[in-house]
Amino acid sequence: MDTMEPHGRGMTADTAEQRIKRAELALQRTEEMLAEKIRTAVEAADRLVKIDPPSFEGRRAG
Repeated sequence: MDTMEPHGRGMTADTAEQRIKRAELALQRTEEMLAEKIRTAVEAADRLVKIDPPSFEGRRAG
């Protein structure tokens, strides 16, 4: 069985390249989703602070 493709690359090498590409795309999507979650959390925290600002009365330093 001939597993060589043009340019001397075998099917195994091509499959590894495809797996690497899929892993890179999955990592990029994960990073984008994480960035969106962080943005959402920051926006929610900002809204909460506007609704109920923290009170520093009665707190002592140190």
